Amino acid sequence: MTPMRRRTLALLLLAATGTCYGKTFQFSGEARAVNGDVLYTEHHQVEGECSQGQFRPLDHRVEYREQDQSEGFADKVLRYQRSPLQPEVDFNQPRFDESLRISYPDGNTIEVDWQTPSGETRAFNVPVEGRAVVDAGFDNLVRQNWSALQQGRSVEFRFLGPTRGELYGFILEPSNHPELDADLEVAIRPTSMLLRFLVDPIQLGYNARGALTHYLGLTNIRKNSDTNYQAHIRYDIASYPECELTP
Repeated sequence: MTPMRRRTLALLLLAATGTCYGKTFQFSGEARAVNGDVLYTEHHQVEGECSQGQFRPLDHRVEYREQDQSEGFADKVLRYQRSPLQPEVDFNQPRFDESLRISYPDGNTIEVDWQTPSGETRAFNVPVEGRAVVDAGFDNLVRQNWSALQQGRSVEFRFLGPTRGELYGFILEPSNHPELDADLEVAIRPTSMLLRFLVDPIQLGYNARGALTHYLGLTNIRKNSDTNYQAHIRYDIASYPECELTP
């Protein structure tokens, strides 16, 4: 069979199953402190496929840069082949000699390898329990429950605290925050009363097409070796995939 015929056959098979490769989803964000100062920028590129008319992410690359700089100071790669809610994660912050790896050695375990800013290496094996969400999987959780959130319903899930090696109970619920101006606004907060005193809710805003436009809360970028930045990140969409982001 010639290469051209192989390609044609592959396209026909993809069309028959309702699956095709989608255009790259690209967006960028500007993180600002409470006083309005720009802390850093984020640059996202998500490769995926269209399945039954909806975009499914496969590989997501993020580069973090200082304002007006072309070179990154940190980077993250997420691979969603396992699940849109549970990506493999490879995150690096060289300025603090920190790295974080999240993988899945089997279907029931989340493996975390963390090199801390102090030079210590910590490893955790976390049993998968309930509706487990890892890292940016929360973004896909919102889209999977788009209609329910629009109707005012909430969604409970368990979120990985990678540097603690534990899954914590959280709830995703409709919100109305004065600093957000979005078509859909939601908050992520702990279900534990104790954690509610220790962890502020994360506020998210989405446009009508299901793209994240606002993130308000604790980020994964370090201010120093002990604390991470709190920021309001506003996102601009450069290109959408060829199919819908939401059901």
